[in-house]
Amino acid sequence: MQKVHIGLIGCGTVGTGVAKVLLEKKDWLSKTTGLELVLKRIADKNTRRRKEVNIPRTLWTNNAYELINDPAIDIVIELVGGTTIAKEFIDAALKKGKYVVTANKALLAEHGQKIMALASASNVEVGFEASVGGGIPIIHAMKTGLAANKIQSIFGILNGTTNYILTKMTDEGMDYNDVLKQAQELGYAEADPTLDVGGHDAAHKINVLSYLSTQSWVNMKDIHVEGVTEITSQDIQYATELGYVIKLLAIAKFMEKGVDIRVHPTMLPKDNLLTSVNGVFNGILVTGDVVGTTMYYGRGAGMMPTASAVVSDVIQLGRKIVERGPVRIPSARAYGYVPVIPISEIVCKYYLRMSLVDRPGAIAAVSNILGRHKISIASVIQKARKAGDAVPVVMMTHEANEASIQRALRDIDRLSVVKGKSFLIRVES
Repeated sequence: MQKVHIGLIGCGTVGTGVAKVLLEKKDWLSKTTGLELVLKRIADKNTRRRKEVNIPRTLWTNNAYELINDPAIDIVIELVGGTTIAKEFIDAALKKGKYVVTANKALLAEHGQKIMALASASNVEVGFEASVGGGIPIIHAMKTGLAANKIQSIFGILNGTTNYILTKMTDEGMDYNDVLKQAQELGYAEADPTLDVGGHDAAHKINVLSYLSTQSWVNMKDIHVEGVTEITSQDIQYATELGYVIKLLAIAKFMEKGVDIRVHPTMLPKDNLLTSVNGVFNGILVTGDVVGTTMYYGRGAGMMPTASAVVSDVIQLGRKIVERGPVRIPSARAYGYVPVIPISEIVCKYYLRMSLVDRPGAIAAVSNILGRHKISIASVIQKARKAGDAVPVVMMTHEANEASIQRALRDIDRLSVVKGKSFLIRVES
């Protein structure tokens, strides 16, 4: 049985899970893969994890370059995170001709173009199954299972923290701040949750999935990103009354002139497959021109689900190393950026929430502005007001252009009968 030697950089939560799988399931992995996967070296400055997993002292080093420069190591696993030192480690490993496995979606989204070019020049590959969807094998599915397809669209719930928050707000009527605090106490949200609740984590992930569809990266600054911080329990209630569920969606639609790629709260009809994806789970709908729509569901984070994805990459690359198979890294567009269709050009239905003074003609004034911008109203909800309060009004539109909607809302917010800033949620079917 041929050996594949592995070096692990970073033994945090996921790294600990990877070490546990490689050490404790060694016999099982040999039986199922035909490879002897040897964890030869672990680099981490924190020795506490070594004792927790009972890792032999001889495997441990606090210098990642001892591992990278070891000629016996075939595969380097990078689980440090971030976009600075992690990139230095990956670049150094690739230049040494080593295969690399990473879960670092932020690094790939920001620097994937250069990393893949370096891997190609070094005639090795980068495995990144764990970068999207935790334990869901979405990367493998898109690279191989859907290889016959031209991907038409991807709709994904790609962040467990925000999905947990929206689920609790929907099922229990909780306010955003209360759910966020609960999520932090349970370990579902970071002390600083900005990356998650601001939508940026999901944006990194949809960029990775878009790359698999187009063989080119999207410049992160071109992705329109909105988070869930402005969603209120009132919006959740109105959505329910209208037959919708609000989810933070990462969307990529592939067209001849480019990709419509964005992340924002989205209202989905209750019978949509993604509305049943709740709590910290992830769900991804991928539509291909041959297969139609397929769905992938599972735990999007956590020590062992993510470790499962990391080890799956190790196995695939290990087989390639042993078999000396050809390296296949997509090279279309010479690693250039794919054009992004500005969000101002999209067309969809909209949910509009505003607060109007209870005065005759208030709704008519709003309707007139929408009409001038060629926006048709599908339905209106007006709640009874309390004494002295403005009236909450919700309007659902037919399909409209984003730029027209934004111009209309600017005009509406200038009306004397409108209190505060109007709010929109995009609707996808």
